[in-house]
Amino acid sequence: MEINYHEADSAEFRAAVESLRTAELRDELVIDQIDAPADLSTNAMAFTASISDELSGPNDQGTGRFVLMWEPKQPEAWASNFRVVCFGKSPLEAEIGADDLGSDVAWAWLIEALTNRNADYAASAGTATRIISRGYGSLSTQHDHAEIEVRASWSPLSNELKNHFEAWQDFICIMSGFAHLPAGVTPLAKRAH
Repeated sequence: MEINYHEADSAEFRAAVESLRTAELRDELVIDQIDAPADLSTNAMAFTASISDELSGPNDQGTGRFVLMWEPKQPEAWASNFRVVCFGKSPLEAEIGADDLGSDVAWAWLIEALTNRNADYAASAGTATRIISRGYGSLSTQHDHAEIEVRASWSPLSNELKNHFEAWQDFICIMSGFAHLPAGVTPLAKRAH
């Protein structure tokens, strides 16, 4: 993956970027580097992910953002010089969206993805929001639909960030209904009906 950084970025941040370059990319996703939001931190880098057009159905199946930040003096709340801020959103079946445990499950998917990738971190924080929509008026024929949205942050405990980036990809795929499979295992294709 082509990743660009600024020559003025710190050596520690550039080392973290080099580790991102070695990350495996999930086939289900299209990942692009975007401009990081301004004035978040001394050094920052951002990416978006969306489900590949070949795999997505008529509706958006999921999207996400990953922002890596670095500060030369460790902020007290971070517990590290690095901080990852991520976002993930995916549609759900309306019945699942109505389940009160849906938010807990979504947060558990993120923690599981980090754990499965051996991504060492501290100071995790976040929210999981379920949204249920019902159409009215000229949209009353529209079926009820739901989506889950997770906003999270955590502090990587080293500048080796490959595992964090891979865990974020796994999380977006799990939210979007794709199985989390061990390396080298290929999912069976869905049968056409």
